[in-house]
Amino acid sequence: MANLANQRVLVGGGLLCAAALLCAGSIAPSAAEGPRAEAATPNPVAASTFPIASDARLAGDARQTRFILDLDKPIQFRAFALADPYRVVVDIPQVSFKLSAGTGAAGRGLVKAFRYGLVMPGGSRIVFDLTGPAKIANSTMLEAANGQPPRLVLELEEVDRTAFVQSLAPENRPELRPAIAEANAAVVPSAAKPGQPPDARPLIVIDPGHGGIDNGTQAGGEMEKNLVLGFGLALRDRIEKSGKYRVVMTRDDDTFIPLNDRVKVARNQSAALFVSIHADALPRREGDAQGATIYTLSDKASDAEAERLAEAENKSDAIGGVNLTDEPTEVADILIDLAQRETRTFSNRFARLLMGEMKNTARMHKHPLKSAGFRVLKAPDVPSVLVELGYVSNKGDLEHLVSANWRTRTVGSMAQAIDAFFAKRLATAGPGK
Repeated sequence: MANLANQRVLVGGGLLCAAALLCAGSIAPSAAEGPRAEAATPNPVAASTFPIASDARLAGDARQTRFILDLDKPIQFRAFALADPYRVVVDIPQVSFKLSAGTGAAGRGLVKAFRYGLVMPGGSRIVFDLTGPAKIANSTMLEAANGQPPRLVLELEEVDRTAFVQSLAPENRPELRPAIAEANAAVVPSAAKPGQPPDARPLIVIDPGHGGIDNGTQAGGEMEKNLVLGFGLALRDRIEKSGKYRVVMTRDDDTFIPLNDRVKVARNQSAALFVSIHADALPRREGDAQGATIYTLSDKASDAEAERLAEAENKSDAIGGVNLTDEPTEVADILIDLAQRETRTFSNRFARLLMGEMKNTARMHKHPLKSAGFRVLKAPDVPSVLVELGYVSNKGDLEHLVSANWRTRTVGSMAQAIDAFFAKRLATAGPGK
């Protein structure tokens, strides 16, 4: 299967040079040009010589704050501000971040905190959460001098809301727009040869949550994005091995994918089923919940915990530095209505089948079936569920999540539920039709 991530590009953020060290000579498209895709070209030499970021720090106060990133070589970059919530984003070529543990967790001045990581093959991103509206007063790449390494310097100044909004002219509001539509042609199994019937096997989209700059929940030295990716790949392999289904992954490596684009993968391919994989965590004050939970979509959460989780998961785009003010609304604003009744029924049916199978191999939450307004489940024409495999904040659940044996057994139970869900359809169509 072709690697979906290798086809993604960052549009409007200043980086259109996947798998390149420096973006020299590349020109970011203007907002008016719209998305543009460029296929990444693997480069083993470049991959082994990514620039290294050795230190990052903040200085200043609540009126003026400076960010400094030490590197081993100069790089090109682009910095821009985003509103609601207030953020500043810096896009750079792919960098090896060799920073001290906890870097960015503590803020200073105008910055609450910052995070960094891969946002696409060949591209990294730094996202600053701000205490309020601020403008980028200066941004520069300093050459090595006087015994100091090359440095990326970003200076922020406090401004009022009016001045901040005025600075967000359309041409200054780049955003993450992976070219999912262009990537799908490479991801989906090739079309049937002339004279052969089309492949009518059900297409299943597996969606490992988070990725890249968005780590998800963390506990015991484990990150949700890695746990769910490993599980998703194992589920893909198990499903494909049967030969009954076609499978598409929203991501098959450590890359950030916006929520809306995850939904688009399923809708553009007319998927028969969408399964999003996650692992939850609870703050200490909320107790020590345990076990797997299966969620379906509803406009009103089934309980307070479901509402909390949906709110947390729906913040992934903000974490990744996506411009939420320009998000397409054709999916995000869809509410459950009569037109979705059939899809909702199928989603609930699969959720019940999945619970029935998973309870034989995995520890389940005391209330294993729940619902809430997850954005990633809002494809109106694709049965969709979100599976929380367990709580990384629970010691017992975490032991299961890192266990290859547990993963194999749980993947098997999910594959059985998928077989049961499609049993009538497969019996009618016949194998491979």
